[in-house]
Amino acid sequence: MSAFWRAYFGLFCVSLVLFGAVLSAGAFAPTSGPVTLLLSILSGGAAADFTPALRFSLGLMGAITIGWAVMIYGVMRVAFTQGIQARPLWDAITAGLMSWYVIDGICSIATGFALNIIPNTALGAMYLIGLTQSGALKTIR
Repeated sequence: MSAFWRAYFGLFCVSLVLFGAVLSAGAFAPTSGPVTLLLSILSGGAAADFTPALRFSLGLMGAITIGWAVMIYGVMRVAFTQGIQARPLWDAITAGLMSWYVIDGICSIATGFALNIIPNTALGAMYLIGLTQSGALKTIR
């Protein structure tokens, strides 16, 4: 895989870490401005009620998102070194992302945050573009 595509997937993971940081910052009143704006946009303008449970959930989701991004990057680094033998790793990453996409989309719609599907789709598209255009799925001939 070329240096460009390795950097592209690195940027993908950095974007996940940054999103996780925004979520985690919502656990604390002084740093919750970015997530307050995000929740307002995704809910169509409704104000978020920052209860202790919401703050806990935001902190937890942020931590999980950051950990997920670090894990994906680690698996990708192994995949980069394995070349065409890495298909099972790319399949595992793809299955994880698709599972997240479907479950997150259903929960977003059910809870009144349907607009969340837009950034989720952008993130999924970013991954799929890299996956299909980088040559990661080339098979042995």
